[in-house]
Amino acid sequence: MIPKLDHIGIAVTNLQDVINTMKNVFDADPDFLEEIADQKVRIAGFNNGNAILEYFEPTSEDSPISKFLQKRGNGIHHIALRVQDLEKKLAELDAKGIRLIDRKARNGADNKKIAFLHPDSCNGILIELCEF
Repeated sequence: MIPKLDHIGIAVTNLQDVINTMKNVFDADPDFLEEIADQKVRIAGFNNGNAILEYFEPTSEDSPISKFLQKRGNGIHHIALRVQDLEKKLAELDAKGIRLIDRKARNGADNKKIAFLHPDSCNGILIELCEF
């Protein structure tokens, strides 16, 4: 069974512009705003009841998101799916030969444990797994 969608990660050059647009267009304020220092990003999350639109901007020039934005501009960066036991899922995927970016869970936005699967194993799409 395909896991439920947790969020769509969208890289942007200016987070405040997105916040202003979401307020003007949908009268929506972020459900959470935070900075993830080790990932060098600032995040605004908007929850629609089914999933989260997670917009993020780099906090430094050497952020991986800075490189993504330089190559592609604003746009979808990754799709995040919910799993119950992230460490167990990572072990299962590793045993199947799925290429992992993260072999162990790490802390992500909105107090979630996260791990990324390499796009080479996911048809060119960056997939994030989130423990719920």
